[in-house]
Amino acid sequence: MRESGAVTREPDPAARLTHLDDAGHARMVDVTEKQPTVRSATASGTVVCGPAVVAALRDGAVPKGDVLAVARIAGIAGAKRTAELLPLAHVIGVHGASVDLTVTDDGVDVRATVRTADRTGVEMEALTAVAVAGLAVVDMVKGLDKSVELGRVRLESKTGGKSGAWNRETTEP
Repeated sequence: MRESGAVTREPDPAARLTHLDDAGHARMVDVTEKQPTVRSATASGTVVCGPAVVAALRDGAVPKGDVLAVARIAGIAGAKRTAELLPLAHVIGVHGASVDLTVTDDGVDVRATVRTADRTGVEMEALTAVAVAGLAVVDMVKGLDKSVELGRVRLESKTGGKSGAWNRETTEP
């Protein structure tokens, strides 16, 4: 069911919150015994900008410089530092990260793919890459338009691990 772009799902009563111990306290999941496997995740988001900002982005006329280059590097750095930002995320090897930014009529679309060969997935790293890249765009253009906003940061797909492949396109109604 969708309302305002949100997806509503019924909770799975059999699902256990893995970041809580039996007493309900937060804990880091122990992945020591898991074998490393190849995993990837792709996330996306959008920075919504007005027409003047879009024109400045297309013309390369943003006073702070090359917005897309700065955002791309910021997103990659964000992916690599996810465990520093999210207290229960594992420190994993980010073996590949790409951040693509596309100027559209409404702003900037951000898409990041992160890959690893490790014991746990890179969904949070891909989401962090998108969020940090989007925030870098906001930071670079906020002097031109204070109403710019980052939104719709979401996981698009993942591969590898115990749960296997998942793709938003095949799971949404």
